[in-house]
Amino acid sequence: MSVAPLLLAVVEMGGYPSFTALYREAGFQPEVASTMRKAQSWLKSHRPQVVVTEFNFDPEFRDRMSNLESLLATLQRYGCAAKVIVLLDPEHRPRLDKVAERFPIFAALELPLTHEAMRAALQRVTTET
Repeated sequence: MSVAPLLLAVVEMGGYPSFTALYREAGFQPEVASTMRKAQSWLKSHRPQVVVTEFNFDPEFRDRMSNLESLLATLQRYGCAAKVIVLLDPEHRPRLDKVAERFPIFAALELPLTHEAMRAALQRVTTET
């Protein structure tokens, strides 16, 4: 019996539907983390195929632009080649583009997010892997 590939969903702010059932339907074993710190801790011992996370820009960050850089650096540090799907407010697209110059982003889905958009991104993951 094969084990379903892991998917890490980082839901810090939320405000969109839960996609847990959709992740399972797409063939993934989802793990949900409510903070970046919990996600980074989980990544110490797990290598997901997919990471779904929010892009939360905060001008108060001193050493980075958003919550995302720390997570992406952690993936890089552990040699995890996970496909990263980012959920973002459309007004923050230029900021995400700057992050994407330094780190690989598989897909960026703008809010409000639909099940169809997430399903399409997950299908791309499975066909491009």
